[in-house]
Amino acid sequence: MQQGCLVVAARYNQLTLFLFKDLTLHVLLTVIIVNYNVRYFLEQCLKSVQTASTYASARMPGFSTEVWVVDNNSTDGSVKMVRDKFPDIHLIANSDNPGFATANNQAIRQCGGDYILLLNPDTLVQEDTFSTCIDFFQDHPDCGGLSVKMINGEGEFLKESKRGFPSPATSFFKISGLIRLFPHNKKVGAYYMGHLDDDTVNEVDVLPGAFLMISRQALDKTGLLDESYFMYGEDIDFSWRIKLAGYKNYYLPSTRILHYKGESTRKSSMNYVYTFYNAMAIFAKRYFAGGNMKLYTMLIQCAIWLRASLDFLKRIISHLAVPFLDFVISFAGFLAIKYFWSTYWAENVNYYPSFYTWGVLPVYVLILLIASWLAGGYDKPIRVGRIINGMSVGAICLLLFYSLLNEEMRFSRAIVLLGSLWSILACVTTRIILSMVKVDGYSLNPDNRKRYLFIGSEEEGIRLNSLFDTLGIVPKQVKSVTPEDTSLKNTNYGVDVVVFSGRDIKVKDILDITISQSRNIKTFRILPDGMDVLIGSSYTSSAEDLYTPDFGIINNATNRRSKRLFDILAALLMIVLSPILFWIQKRKRRYFADCLSVLAGRKSWVGYSLAPNQISLLDISLPNIRQGVFRTRDRMPQVKNPDCERLDVSYANDYHVSTDLSILLINLRRI
Repeated sequence: MQQGCLVVAARYNQLTLFLFKDLTLHVLLTVIIVNYNVRYFLEQCLKSVQTASTYASARMPGFSTEVWVVDNNSTDGSVKMVRDKFPDIHLIANSDNPGFATANNQAIRQCGGDYILLLNPDTLVQEDTFSTCIDFFQDHPDCGGLSVKMINGEGEFLKESKRGFPSPATSFFKISGLIRLFPHNKKVGAYYMGHLDDDTVNEVDVLPGAFLMISRQALDKTGLLDESYFMYGEDIDFSWRIKLAGYKNYYLPSTRILHYKGESTRKSSMNYVYTFYNAMAIFAKRYFAGGNMKLYTMLIQCAIWLRASLDFLKRIISHLAVPFLDFVISFAGFLAIKYFWSTYWAENVNYYPSFYTWGVLPVYVLILLIASWLAGGYDKPIRVGRIINGMSVGAICLLLFYSLLNEEMRFSRAIVLLGSLWSILACVTTRIILSMVKVDGYSLNPDNRKRYLFIGSEEEGIRLNSLFDTLGIVPKQVKSVTPEDTSLKNTNYGVDVVVFSGRDIKVKDILDITISQSRNIKTFRILPDGMDVLIGSSYTSSAEDLYTPDFGIINNATNRRSKRLFDILAALLMIVLSPILFWIQKRKRRYFADCLSVLAGRKSWVGYSLAPNQISLLDISLPNIRQGVFRTRDRMPQVKNPDCERLDVSYANDYHVSTDLSILLINLRRI
């Protein structure tokens, strides 16, 4: 009888603990977000963190959250946004970019959480994410750190959600590309642990830095992130040390986050290749010994050179493929026009010499293509007007040059004119075809004339239409459905873009719909609550940007190219005219030095008067440009104390090559 009573009492105590578990739980979660120039993503992320915190607090009364934002010297107004809209958040505003690990450690040293979450700013957490993770920690005392299921902006599962340690064999299979052929093989696919089910809780090796939650007990034994890693690799090192401390790392798919991964486009750069694989080399030296370390280091060095070579070739091919196609089609057109002109006008198929065919005509085509390039004809997004304007100017230059030639060198003005018209028509037609087959970057109307599906309330739908008008987006069609529509996940709506109302739809539902529609639709956007902006993977479009100075004007591809071309041509002209200009100079010692510095790209003829971050009129820094031989203040040398700040702001916001030319001419005697 007594033993039975003890059993009943024990069961009663277990039931009591279970029922009142949440009531007696006192947990502080610290969320740390390191931000760098992703203001709109950060604001949306912080709102999702607030929602998840509220949900967890309602479910677990003893739960509370503190949020830290560490800004690594952003220039997009992120700091001001956090201060204005999230005054309760702990903000660390760095004056430089110390790297991901260092920035996280700045907050970790000051925070007091029982659990610490390292979270990327380009993420959205589900409403139940915090409570689900804390429950898992409470039920698994051996859990030192955990990650969750990550979905990208196109509804695809991110393999980085669960990874293995980069051993020499694992790294070889990844670098060689064999992992793509056998992604689910336990050995070959070990880097992404492809043999583990994406929807099952599993112990994993590496936790992703985009979402890495660790307990305070594990952190005390593990220590801070290793600041030897500037970016990439610190999550691998941290995960390794969690396991060395005697804890396990878990992958928890029962809750998810949306991870835009907009910055993934940088992975094609040499800087990414070096930084990523150098981080792997640091890891190898720390934790592999003897032959393994030497083998791994050698493999890493080979990987750097291999990836660098492949990426270099890839960039060359991607940049030259369309210009090469333009050249081939344009040259073919010139040949055809020359053939018909010589056959039916001159009545002699051999009327034009071989030198004209294979020496002169290719130069004609190159001049037309270079003129199109200078006008921005190869910049993305593609604009047909730039191609037409550039090639028209090129054709005019060809005709003017033709008129200056000796009579015996004037082969045919008609071929120049007809060939130029053909080149314009061919290049425009090529862009139309590339747009029709949906080649990335060649859409002639990136946002206009598309079919949209809006999921949200009528009130938010009105706000979206107003934003469309402001942004100049003219949809071909806009369908609207309410969040309560039960057929959202299964219906093929036949649209190009889905826009979710961030106010009306939970992150969980956004993820469910995105995943279910990912086969039919590849473009998803969110209209965040209270923000006049559309956000998607590698995409932001804001109404606010239309009414703020566009300092990127001086830094866009066309103006960077034009400014550099002006610098080179002016420097060459100064050197050619030096027998005349040198003797009128007031600073003769600097004349050739400045010309050569500009020619080599160390300087520009015109630069700012002040440093880009010294403009007190702005909350952001101006785009960086080369130091100038002359400064914006030299535009008005007669004024003793000009307003340098306004001159720099005006220069960046309304840049034109003519400004550089006028400043150079005004100061022609001071080169």
